[in-house]
Amino acid sequence: MSLFITSLNSGSNGNCYYIGNHTEAILVDAGISCREIEKRMKRLGLNIDKVKAVFVSHEHSDHIKGLPVLVKKYQLPVYITPATMRKGRLLFDDHLLKTFNAHEPVAVNGLSVTAFPKFHDASDPFSFVITYKDICVGVFTDIGSPCKHLVRYFKKCHAAFLESNYDEDMLEKGNYPIYLKNRIRGGMGHLSNQQALKLFNTYKPHFMSHLLLAHLSKNNNRPELVQQLFSQHAGSVNVIVASRNKETEVFHIGKAVKSTVSNHRGSSVSSSSSLQLSLSF
Repeated sequence: MSLFITSLNSGSNGNCYYIGNHTEAILVDAGISCREIEKRMKRLGLNIDKVKAVFVSHEHSDHIKGLPVLVKKYQLPVYITPATMRKGRLLFDDHLLKTFNAHEPVAVNGLSVTAFPKFHDASDPFSFVITYKDICVGVFTDIGSPCKHLVRYFKKCHAAFLESNYDEDMLEKGNYPIYLKNRIRGGMGHLSNQQALKLFNTYKPHFMSHLLLAHLSKNNNRPELVQQLFSQHAGSVNVIVASRNKETEVFHIGKAVKSTVSNHRGSSVSSSSSLQLSLSF
């Protein structure tokens, strides 16, 4: 009774996240090419035939640019809202086109996927939680600011992909134009490292075993900075920084006190469940 998760790519150059059990899986977003998705899954030992659907968070190109080819080639159902499809200028065959409603679980074989709205400058943006036999994984990126929905679902997660987009000082001192800085930090853009850390410290459940920090800015963040910042507060949570350029390992998420990290060569290490920390939010 497990879920297997990996980030196939994470950043403004493309986002794609894999969540599945032993027999079926879903992708959240397809912002890298179909060919890259195939190559990265093959390197990880993941069978693309197990992917049964793609869920689309919003219409920005780094989340949809590989979607048309992937869907057509593998005849995958696409779960997308009408507003996102219109804004993204996407067209799919009717038999593949699906939709979803906020807070209403969608069954994809043995998996259950629940969407909820988020703050982001897109037409109809959503985050997702995926459950299988009471194991829960969240995909929480492209979030301008935390809201009660994010808190509610984060507290249920055994593992999560959580945006940690920018370092506030690097953004302030960087060479982005002021309008872009304000777009990023203005409440409808992205989560900063400190916002993500505050959410993690305040609301992570005691059973959380893995946190994959996602959608890091190329210009306003550094992977080593994020890793160090969160590792100081992680307790027994396994903290991983998702790459902008390659796939992560495949992580094995279970309900046991000890959870296993698996890689594509079949090796594994144990990781204890997390220690609850209490900070104001």
